[in-house]
Amino acid sequence: MQTSPAADHRPLRSLLYMPASNRRAIEKARGLDADAVALDLEDAVAPEMKVEAREILVAELTAGGFGHRRMVGRINALATPWGHDDLAALAAAPLDALLAPKVDDADDVVALSQAMDAAGYAPNVALWVMIETPRAILALERIAACAGTTRLAAFVLGLNDLAKDTGMAQLPGRAVFVPVLSQAIMAARANGLALLDGVCNAIDDPARLEAECTQARDFGMDGKTLIHPSQIEVANREFAPSESDLADARAIVAAFAAPENAGRGALRVNGKMAELLHAEMAKRLIAKAEAIAAR
Repeated sequence: MQTSPAADHRPLRSLLYMPASNRRAIEKARGLDADAVALDLEDAVAPEMKVEAREILVAELTAGGFGHRRMVGRINALATPWGHDDLAALAAAPLDALLAPKVDDADDVVALSQAMDAAGYAPNVALWVMIETPRAILALERIAACAGTTRLAAFVLGLNDLAKDTGMAQLPGRAVFVPVLSQAIMAARANGLALLDGVCNAIDDPARLEAECTQARDFGMDGKTLIHPSQIEVANREFAPSESDLADARAIVAAFAAPENAGRGALRVNGKMAELLHAEMAKRLIAKAEAIAAR
């Protein structure tokens, strides 16, 4: 039985997509403050450039120099003329995760994970899948449950494709997508998966980007996928614990650790009730801040 890769606790606030066909952009990625970089063979690469982009991706990953950044390779769907060759070629590259588009159901995840095994991917290379089709939304729980027996470790939302296939409008506030966001977080968290929000297309509208990051953060997502380096700072800031939240968290942890409170299940901390579950949440928040600082 295949088990998923060990959990990676590094920050995942910002995942920047970059076309694998652009060596100059990839070189720039080595100095950007993104937590992760996805070198893209799919949407960002024209059909006539697919093969060359694949070669560039493998060469640049092999050259290294990306530091703390998680490196992700997005392949073309296996149903395309390039998908299987992408998957085979990336097996020898130093990747943290393989990102697969157009996943519709659990069978697709099983097939992808088995193909990674057969191609010789290292055990620690995770499978991340795009959630971007109507069928995937209807199968979220079945797809997420694959985490227990496959390499599956993360969901990445693709709201542009979902809008294209459904006619759902991508308006400020994303009200029509709220059911999708909530279902995705429930399925992901029930199965121990990371979850990244879809991209914000409005490159020149930092206020809209900030609003989407805040919304995704409040839904409980780990971070956001990005399409331009200018978006990194906002995502990193919005998905990091604030100083006031950290102060509250430290106060809760300290209160429950105090000898006089030993054995108590509920306390009053800074005028608010705190239970043991709040202490666990506080510890997770502090651990996240420490992981960001350590990066």
